[in-house]
Amino acid sequence: MSHEPFDTLAAVYAVGALDGGDLARFEAHLREGCSTCETIVRESSEALAGLARERPPVIPPAHVREALIRRVDASSRPRTSRRRWIPWALGTAAAAVAAAAFTAGMVASRYEARLGVLARETAQVREQLRREQALLREEVAAARAVADLLRMPATRVVALNGLAAAPTASGRIIWHDQAGGRLYVNGLPPAPEGKTYELWTIAGAAPRPAGTFDVDTAGRASRPVMPPDDGPVKVFAVTLEPAGGVPAPTGPMVLASAK
Repeated sequence: MSHEPFDTLAAVYAVGALDGGDLARFEAHLREGCSTCETIVRESSEALAGLARERPPVIPPAHVREALIRRVDASSRPRTSRRRWIPWALGTAAAAVAAAAFTAGMVASRYEARLGVLARETAQVREQLRREQALLREEVAAARAVADLLRMPATRVVALNGLAAAPTASGRIIWHDQAGGRLYVNGLPPAPEGKTYELWTIAGAAPRPAGTFDVDTAGRASRPVMPPDDGPVKVFAVTLEPAGGVPAPTGPMVLASAK
């Protein structure tokens, strides 16, 4: 059960403004030994006492004063008694006004703090949902593209084998010479800091860069591959290169297709 209702009830209890079911429920909660509520009641009572000592006398609203005077005039007590009672009643009303203002301020500050926490949590959840939705849209688009490739008679699946730099790694490319394709890798170790993996297509005499990628914690990655402009691809290869990629391979080869 949330403790939030008792936080608010504690501040109101401290000024004697609880009654009915709320009073019974809160006092039962106190008897259970809630140190948090005991602290709030104690601190609120001390703050009210300090407020009474430090604040200048508060003049109650005119309608309060008039109501009190009418009640005094209707009383059967001697006039001298009525005159002594009026200042006490007015002071009590002023203290009640000050206590109500103090309690309202405490309750408002607690709710404002809670609302701030809720706003931050809501923003975080909204941002997480936005990222997950974007990722889901990308995955759906990739699946549709692969499905379209597989409907083409000339599409082939090219296997990539792990080499000495990554013997347990593997990969495959769903490939069409005119439409391009998509690369899938598995088992590659995360690239060292300042490095990335780069895919190459070899159609003519020199390898052509076909994009960089990083792997997740399971060593997996996926990315689209565009067809080169120098003819049908004969070999696919993956090397480890400086971050951002390079125009010609310089690092160790980790995956390659059969020639």
